[in-house]
Amino acid sequence: MYIPFEEMAETSRVWVYQADRLLSENDKLRLSAKCNSFLQQWATHGQSLKSSFQIAHDKFLIISADESFNQASGCSIDASVSLIKSLEQELNINFFDRTKVCFLIDGKVIDFPMTGIKSNVEDGKITESTLTFNNLVSDIKAFNENWKVEAKNSWLKRYFQ
Repeated sequence: MYIPFEEMAETSRVWVYQADRLLSENDKLRLSAKCNSFLQQWATHGQSLKSSFQIAHDKFLIISADESFNQASGCSIDASVSLIKSLEQELNINFFDRTKVCFLIDGKVIDFPMTGIKSNVEDGKITESTLTFNNLVSDIKAFNENWKVEAKNSWLKRYFQ
């Protein structure tokens, strides 16, 4: 059962998928249609999941499930991963590339390879106050409060000491 993202409970679980490229308008339309259709029928052990999604910064697909309504099971989570994998194939996107870190610089999302973080800090492209994305947030509350954090308040802090 799909509901608008802003109506999801703060305790709702989230999964953040980072695309390996910016999403075009056509990509976003197709993602929205497929996600809406999937979430309308997403269930766990025959029980509907209260769920939602949003696309952020033309780069991230965020899926959420209110587990106070019905708890997502392993099979239902597997079904959502299958959705993401089918979207990857259809749109020629990789949502599972963990070798790049995204930053919000001058209002734009820019990704850097993990292997280049140190040199980008040394060159001043990434500073302590540069916003980065914590895609490991677990629920809506954490998403709203801690998804975008200054680099100095993330795992990247070691580059500024």
